Amino acid sequence: MLRHIHIRHFAIVEELSLDIGPGMTVLTGETGAGKSILLDALGLALGDRAESGTIRAGAKRAEVSADFDIVSHQGVQQWLNEHELDDDGQCLIRRIVIAEGRSKGYINGRPVPMQSLRDLGEQLVDIHGQHAHQSLLKRDVQRQVLDDLAINSTKSSTKKHQTLLNDTAESFRQWQQLSTELEQLHASKAQRADRLELLRYQVEELQQLSLTSEALAELETEHSRLANLNQLREGIEQIQSSLSGENSGENGDGQQTIISGLDHASSELAQLSELDANLTNAYEALQGAAIQANEAGDELRNYLDGLSLDPERLQVIEERIGTLHELARKHHCSPNALPALQLSLEEELDSLQQADVQLGEISTQVNAEKTRYTAVAKKLSASRLKTAKSLATQVSENLHQLGMPHGKFEIALETTESPSVHGMERVEFQVSANPGQPVQAMSKVASGGELARISLAVQVIAAGTGRIPTLIFDEVDVGIGGGIAEVVGRLLRNLSDDRQVLCVTHQPQVASLAHQHLHVSKQANKGHTTTGVSPITAEARVDEIARMLGGLEMTEQTLSHAREMIERGQQALS
Repeated sequence: MLRHIHIRHFAIVEELSLDIGPGMTVLTGETGAGKSILLDALGLALGDRAESGTIRAGAKRAEVSADFDIVSHQGVQQWLNEHELDDDGQCLIRRIVIAEGRSKGYINGRPVPMQSLRDLGEQLVDIHGQHAHQSLLKRDVQRQVLDDLAINSTKSSTKKHQTLLNDTAESFRQWQQLSTELEQLHASKAQRADRLELLRYQVEELQQLSLTSEALAELETEHSRLANLNQLREGIEQIQSSLSGENSGENGDGQQTIISGLDHASSELAQLSELDANLTNAYEALQGAAIQANEAGDELRNYLDGLSLDPERLQVIEERIGTLHELARKHHCSPNALPALQLSLEEELDSLQQADVQLGEISTQVNAEKTRYTAVAKKLSASRLKTAKSLATQVSENLHQLGMPHGKFEIALETTESPSVHGMERVEFQVSANPGQPVQAMSKVASGGELARISLAVQVIAAGTGRIPTLIFDEVDVGIGGGIAEVVGRLLRNLSDDRQVLCVTHQPQVASLAHQHLHVSKQANKGHTTTGVSPITAEARVDEIARMLGGLEMTEQTLSHAREMIERGQQALS
């Protein structure tokens, strides 16, 4: 709730600082005193547009600060936390308007854009009457009021209204998510067909080559052997000649070969090792070398025996390698990367081939979720309709008490073409103020006074479920008097049991029922006019109520009547 407001150089207010208590607070004063100036200042703090005349004449800037108690308002605390504006549970809003037209807003000392002031303000204060903050004209708020009443109704359906709201929202989101996936699959179907045709061709082309990393290595090895056959044969024959003299007699010139040399050296060293055992290791090494040289010779002999020229095989291999390089260039990769590419393309092909199956499955899921949404949304509609009938009856009864004897209030649930997360209908509050006139949307009601009383009639019923802690009613008693004014006062007083109520009023019947009475006055001093607002004492309150009853000339009778009204009001409050 609002607990303090400070105003400086705003309109005709020089400086004003007020503490506001809980319950019902009224502002009264003579015509032209500026009773609505406090509400205008509060509206400025909550993000209203700065109009001409906002800054007091001769001043450089106007400033308004509003301090709110948010201990019991979890929604505001959460909003402050989410926007990193929390300050140990404080909620101080400040607005500065500079003469050059610039404007600055602050929440808990931190600068914020005007939209942040408006967003926070809509959760803190609701102003009823001829004012821009009248949230009850918004369809979303009307739906919320109806849902809040249904949630707290003891006559609600077997399935709780809050559960229906949650189920409807969850089902709608799931339905929309699946529908989006289905649309994406349909949208890509033509592209998918082209891609499938290309993938099938590419995969078949690669599969025909039976590509594996091992096969590629073997192919390269075989090609190297066949392409260099003569060089390999000549090289091996030379090595054999060096090892054992094969193919060239005894190395061609009677010189000793490697193997015969190793055999001779081994034999000589065997005899010497008998004379000195330290030569044993050297002997064994030479003997091993001779054995390995003989084995190498055998391997080379076998290799040569198997080495034969096969021009046809070489041509096949060269053609295969050429095909591999051509495919590699086509896919912009190296030949060695082709096996991995084939695997990747096969996986993509399999995925796309499954897309039609997936499309059918998701289509089935979409239909199932749509059916589920429709079923739960219909239950939500039935719950709303039940509450709407009850609310309409109660509001109509309140309108009759508030000086609108022919007032009729209805709640229309209009089925929408596009279901939403909130259900399948739009909620609209409709009213008829005069006999013979059809009901129409509240936003089309011309009379500000009637609109304020309609809002009051609704708010009184919705008080127990209201989300906004401070309600302000600007001259809701315009055009009424007598007993009806007292009804308005009692409704406001009842409303203040649950929330803070501020009311600008001309009616003594309303003012006498308030917990706190603020008096608005205008003073002229040395050519300057200022407006002041201050709490009034008990005796001054009697004078103010008497003035409201009988005008400027107060008689003992009007004073006595004023005292009686205040006493009755206090008895009603106790």
